Amino acid sequence: MMVLDAAWRALGEDPAALALVRDTAAGIPLQSALPVTRLVHDSIAAASLSAALLAARRGSSAVPQVELDPIRVATAVTSERHFRVDGVPMNAWAELSGFWPTADGWIRTHANYPHHRTALLAALGLSDTTTADDLLRHLHKRSSLEVEDAAVAAGGIASIVRREGELQLPSGPLIDMTREGDAPVAVLDDAALPAQGIRVLDFTRVLAGPVATRTLALWGAEVLRLDSPEHPEIAWQHLDTGAGKRSALVDFRRERAALDALVERADVVVTGYRPGSFDQFGLSPRELARRRPGVVVARVSAWGQSSDRRGFDSIVQAASGIAWLESSDGTTPGALPAQALDHSAGYLLAAAVTSAVRRRMDEGGSWLADVSLARVAAELLALERPRVRRAKLPTWVPTTVTRASVTSAAAAPHYAGGPDDWASRAVPWGTSGPAWR
Repeated sequence: MMVLDAAWRALGEDPAALALVRDTAAGIPLQSALPVTRLVHDSIAAASLSAALLAARRGSSAVPQVELDPIRVATAVTSERHFRVDGVPMNAWAELSGFWPTADGWIRTHANYPHHRTALLAALGLSDTTTADDLLRHLHKRSSLEVEDAAVAAGGIASIVRREGELQLPSGPLIDMTREGDAPVAVLDDAALPAQGIRVLDFTRVLAGPVATRTLALWGAEVLRLDSPEHPEIAWQHLDTGAGKRSALVDFRRERAALDALVERADVVVTGYRPGSFDQFGLSPRELARRRPGVVVARVSAWGQSSDRRGFDSIVQAASGIAWLESSDGTTPGALPAQALDHSAGYLLAAAVTSAVRRRMDEGGSWLADVSLARVAAELLALERPRVRRAKLPTWVPTTVTRASVTSAAAAPHYAGGPDDWASRAVPWGTSGPAWR
C-alpha cells in the first residue's frame, strides 16, 4: 500500500497502525494504464484510518479496523457519472472544456465556470458567442504554447498536453504537515463520532476541497461552506459534494464582521482557492493561528503553495503527462477513468485534519496541512504500473443513495463501527444562514 505508506509517513503517524487496514484495491473496477485503483484506495484508507484513531481516542476504545468496499470507492470517485436530479443525469463538462488540436500539438481547456469561459475567450480574442466548432477552427491555427501563455495571462485555464517528464512536478512529502504556532492542549469530550463538536469553515469549491470537507462532515464535524455571492456555484456540482454540510453566502469585502465572527469560533479552516487568495481577508495561516490559537488550517491547491497558477484535475493530468499515458491510440490524449487527483487529494487533506486534531489533544499547537494535485500526480506517476490493462472490467452496480429528488454516491470512507452515511442531505448552494449552530 505504497500511497498509504507515503501519506502515513508525511503525517508523522505510527506505521504499526497500518496493520489495521485490509487492502481491497484489487477489487476496484476502474481501468487505467496507471495504478489509479491504488491511488484512490490508499487515499481513502488514509482518511479512514486517521478517523479511526481519533474515534478510538475520543471513545476510549480500541482502534477499529479499516476495510473499504471496492464498489463504493469506484462509485465515489466517479460520482458525477451517477449523480441524478429527478432521475436526470448531469453533464460534467461545458462546451468549451476539453482537448483541442493546435498547430503543433494539443491543448486542454477548462471553462466550466462562466468567468473562466469569459477569460479564455478574451485571451484568444474570441467573442462570447463562440461555439465549440469556432474554437476548434481557431486553435488549429495557433501553437500550444501561445494559447497556454495567453490563457494564463488573462486568468483563463489551459495547459499544453505534455509528455511525461516535460514538466517538473513537486517533490517532498505527499502531505505537508507543519506546526504553525503554539496553543494549549485541546480537551475534547468523549464522542460517538471522531470529529463531533469540531467546527469546519469551508472555503472550497470543485472538487478536492469539497471532498475533504464532506468527509469531515461524515465523521461528525459541523461544516459550514462559505462563498462569495459574486461567483455562483454550479448547482448540481454543489449538491454532489455537499452532503452533511450547510452553505452560506458572505461578501468577503463588505461583510468582514460576519466573516470574522465565523472565523473566531472555527476549529478548522479549509481553503481550496489559489494560494494567497484569502490573505487579504485575514485568512493566512499565520494570521489565523494568531487570531485563533489551536486552529487547524488545511489547504489544497493545483500546483502547490509556491504557484498561483489556476488549475483543476483535468489540467494537471494534461500538464503532467498522464493524458498521453491514458491515450488509447497514441495520437489523441486521454484521461484517467476518474478525477482521481482531485478525489485523492481531498481524502488526503481530510486525513491531515483528523490527524492534526489528535495532535492538538496530545501536544497542543496550531497546525497547517497542504496537499496539491500536482504532488498527487507525481505520486501516481512514480507507482509501479500494471503490465497489461484488464481485458474486461467486471460488471458492477454503483452504490448510490437517493434523498428527496437527488441521487448521489454513497460514502466510501469507512472504519469498523463508523458511519456509512451523512447525517443530513446536501442543501442548495447559499441557502443556509452564515452562523454556527
